[in-house]
Amino acid sequence: MTFPVYLWLGSVRIHPHILFESLAYAIAFRLLIKNSRKDSIAPTQRSSVIVGGLVGALVGAKLLVLLQHIDLLFSNWQQLFSLLLQGKTVVGALLGGLIGVEITKKIIGVNRSTGDVFVYPLIVGTAVGRIGCFLTGLSDRTYGIATNLPWGVDFGDRILRHPTQIYEIIFLLILIIFLKIRSRYHRQEGDLFKFYMVAYLSFRLLIDFLKPDFHPIFGLSAIQIACLLGLLYYHRSIPQMFNFNRTANTW
Repeated sequence: MTFPVYLWLGSVRIHPHILFESLAYAIAFRLLIKNSRKDSIAPTQRSSVIVGGLVGALVGAKLLVLLQHIDLLFSNWQQLFSLLLQGKTVVGALLGGLIGVEITKKIIGVNRSTGDVFVYPLIVGTAVGRIGCFLTGLSDRTYGIATNLPWGVDFGDRILRHPTQIYEIIFLLILIIFLKIRSRYHRQEGDLFKFYMVAYLSFRLLIDFLKPDFHPIFGLSAIQIACLLGLLYYHRSIPQMFNFNRTANTW
């Protein structure tokens, strides 16, 4: 397999990252609109919350890209500028979106939890996007470090690497199953989103040790530090994730 793996639509050659990123956004947005019909807040308020989340996600995704690759500022600022234009991080988007939503809710006076409708659109959208990341290869900078494991992938530099994009897709599929099972048991409004955030941030904290990123603080990258801050914010929700004793369904 030669990376990037271009796809063809008739005579048109399409870059995999563009194709799957577009599909990810389209599918996630379609699922979000469908879920919003079952929402407990007014449509106008939900629209404001979505806009606030999107703005926060864009800012967070770009800011964390800058911090993640800050080592390029003096060594290769052209590459850093290119990453800022094209790159984004899921962790930065999630945390930035969370901040944007909470600020918007305070402005419009919404006191209820609003995150549950985002969970499955986010999971499916991320999984679809990671397919594009894998097929793009080295330029996407989501690959792993070298490995001798039999499933190591040569993304074009003649080094067998951990296919961390595939690891993430597998994790997200398992997470959907876990959340489906967990939602059958008693939970409060907003718990599903908390469970998702705790699970995903924990996964990224661990899996990013397998990525050749800049790790300036105690061997941690900027994304891992952001994951730790997010987990600290949600630390009270962690024990509830595995509490399957109460069987009253509030879905």
